[in-house]
Amino acid sequence: MKKLQFKTEIIASAKKVYNTMLGIDNIETYEQWTAKFNPTSTYEGSWEKGSKIYFVGTDENGKRGGMVSEIADNVPYKFVSIRHYGILDGKNEITEGPDVEKWAGGLENYSFEEHNGVTTVTIESDVDEEYLDYFNTTWSKALNKLKELSEN
Repeated sequence: MKKLQFKTEIIASAKKVYNTMLGIDNIETYEQWTAKFNPTSTYEGSWEKGSKIYFVGTDENGKRGGMVSEIADNVPYKFVSIRHYGILDGKNEITEGPDVEKWAGGLENYSFEEHNGVTTVTIESDVDEEYLDYFNTTWSKALNKLKELSEN
């Protein structure tokens, strides 16, 4: 896996950016920025440290799928760490095998640092080399949408 890093500055408080990004006040804000990855993107579960969370969407055939993950850490308005450990295939959790080994243990970390009303969001994500181009392109689009949602 390769570690990718993305940063953006958002003219809003860290609290607002964090709540918008995670859909704390309204899950639709999460769904709007993550729609850049998959138009049906959502999550099921809790952002509480230690909680299991599913990142789900449907594919072009309407089949439900996604990632099975754990919130490794969550310091509100400062830092969130997501550890991916499985794949969701319909209603089935797959936590071993070649498809899972590409991602197992991969982290996705979100940091929020506020100075004078501007929050710098830093994303660090472990990515399978097969998906580098996709994530390099898509993360910037997703962060632009997050910026738009947080600044309005």
